[in-house]
Amino acid sequence: MHIEPGVVDGAKLVFAYGTAAAATGYSAKLVAADLAKSDIITFASRTVLATVGVFLFFEVLPHFAVGVSEVHLILGTTLFLLLGAAPSAIGLALGLLVQGMFFAPTDLPMYFVNLTTLLVPLFAIDALAKRVVPQGRAYVDLSYTHVLKMSGVYQGGVVAWVAFWAIYGQGAGADNLSAVWTFGAAYMLVVLIEPLVDLAVLAGAKALRKGNLRGLFTDRLYNAA
Repeated sequence: MHIEPGVVDGAKLVFAYGTAAAATGYSAKLVAADLAKSDIITFASRTVLATVGVFLFFEVLPHFAVGVSEVHLILGTTLFLLLGAAPSAIGLALGLLVQGMFFAPTDLPMYFVNLTTLLVPLFAIDALAKRVVPQGRAYVDLSYTHVLKMSGVYQGGVVAWVAFWAIYGQGAGADNLSAVWTFGAAYMLVVLIEPLVDLAVLAGAKALRKGNLRGLFTDRLYNAA
């Protein structure tokens, strides 16, 4: 989902600064709500795990350029289910920044574009979870249908933002639209894979329900709302 340098440039980047600032502000709201229910050490631990996870997702897992962007197995829903919305938001921001600073400095001009692309879909699945996940059910007990809905919203949101940035930056010419379509079609592979990863991870977390590691995860993973 890395928008290539130059796709959005010049004065058009001002809009990206605005969307990223709004996303950062909303992230701060999530952080405050999370810290009201957990201690700073636990929160920091989850944030570190999210940051390391995001960095590994970007640099270690397979990724390839298609159309207007790159296809990554971001696993945003996985991060959300295990660690919560606030640590995941910070992890996505920091992981993207570290990856850009040390491994892909040419991507840094697009940091705020890519940040918006990652964070806004995360906020969407946070809102969706409140609606589709029964209050009496912990995340480890979710069904494939629940996970598929959340993954679809996150990955669909990523594709929608990539398409928006590409058309906003380069117009609606036939070649650009074709590149957007190619990227979106390739990204559907992620939509199919991520729910299976989520269920496997949740099964592993369920096995640790009574272990000492449960404190590293969001409270909602093991407890009803």
